[in-house]
Amino acid sequence: MPVDRFVVDFLCHDAKLIVELDGGPHAENIRADLARTEILENCGYRVIRYWNSEILQKLENVLEDILAHLNRRK
Repeated sequence: MPVDRFVVDFLCHDAKLIVELDGGPHAENIRADLARTEILENCGYRVIRYWNSEILQKLENVLEDILAHLNRRK
């Protein structure tokens, strides 16, 4: 989904929540990711990030965490 000048992985407009999935190259681009997150937050979104390995190995935990973020907005 496009937000500002970026394409984000997952976006819930109602909750103003962006979920980003990060692979190996993100470990080398931490500054770029921080800058991107700051811009997205300035657009009014909360950004949460998960490593691809987390999703593959602990999907239930990731889903529970996303749900907890969604519940916090209520």
